[in-house]
Amino acid sequence: MLSKREPATWQELQEMVAQVLIECGFATEVEKKIQSVRGEVEIDVYAEEKVFNRLNIILFECKYWKSKIPQNIIHGFRTVLSDIGANTGYIISSSGFQSGSFSASEQTNIKLRTWYEFQDEFEDMWLQKYFLLTLSEKLDPLFSYIEPLHLEPVWFKFLNQEEKIKYDNTYKKYFDFGNYIFMFSKWHHLTGFDKEKLELPITTQLHRQKVDTHNLHIPVDILEENSYREFLERVLIYGEKAISEFRLFRDIGLARKEEHH
Repeated sequence: MLSKREPATWQELQEMVAQVLIECGFATEVEKKIQSVRGEVEIDVYAEEKVFNRLNIILFECKYWKSKIPQNIIHGFRTVLSDIGANTGYIISSSGFQSGSFSASEQTNIKLRTWYEFQDEFEDMWLQKYFLLTLSEKLDPLFSYIEPLHLEPVWFKFLNQEEKIKYDNTYKKYFDFGNYIFMFSKWHHLTGFDKEKLELPITTQLHRQKVDTHNLHIPVDILEENSYREFLERVLIYGEKAISEFRLFRDIGLARKEEHH
């Protein structure tokens, strides 16, 4: 599951759809006004992507209704797609679709999706284009501190004995977390994306590998999170906290190194 969060309004549905698309690398606009052959139309979410220098235009109609979407909405949206020359159109519904809507969308370039079905369709792209890249970008400093061989940084020798002990304790505190996230993110960049290696919650995968999670220094809320966006948010918060703690020692060591010279 990409995210457990549900939109609470029509505007929020638009914004959440657009957020996923932007993170997937699409050029995206919300409530974009376009001049068509029949006059000006407003598109809830407009997205573009270039594939081998060919431009694909995708339109999204967001319906935050209490009732299921009838087929006349599909007919009207098909006309808009044709007039604008879009490649694909999505109707995202908070309440599903009437059976006639599915019949009306057959043999067309219109896809009917609920909010969760939309997320499922773009999940793999989001994981590759945003999730893994964000992990590496934001937590790369942590990986330099969490060396499997516990290689001491050049400034370490400038810490006093008490500071060195505290640094070692910080290393032990974050090693399991940093090492797991490091291996996970780097593995996917080197080997390519494999959804089977990205199973959440991570306790499922660790138990399969016969790892005793009770002895791991990884917060329970990270171990047990089962949606990707919330997992990423929890990991970044905890990881950035770890980086700030390590940097306290780094700054002390570097300052003393400068004084020494």
